[in-house]
Amino acid sequence: MKTYVIERHIPGIGGFDNAQMKGAAATSNAALDEIGERIKWVHSYVTADRTYCIYEAEDESDIHRHAEISGFPANKVSEVMRMISPATAEE
Repeated sequence: MKTYVIERHIPGIGGFDNAQMKGAAATSNAALDEIGERIKWVHSYVTADRTYCIYEAEDESDIHRHAEISGFPANKVSEVMRMISPATAEE
């Protein structure tokens, strides 16, 4: 599977309380269940008005299908080409 970063513009998401976050996660999980093993949500970073979600998927079309089903926008989808970290300098 390929790894993707999805930028979602969701006004006010950073101010969501725990119940709202739980509901959003449940909505996303239901969409993932509908699509099947072609896609996996790894985790998301939440800022004031955006989420940056890390997903693994067979194809970018699976990301867009998830957005359709869940109702969460996929404003920008980028395939990850490689990862680096501070440890990269030591390799």
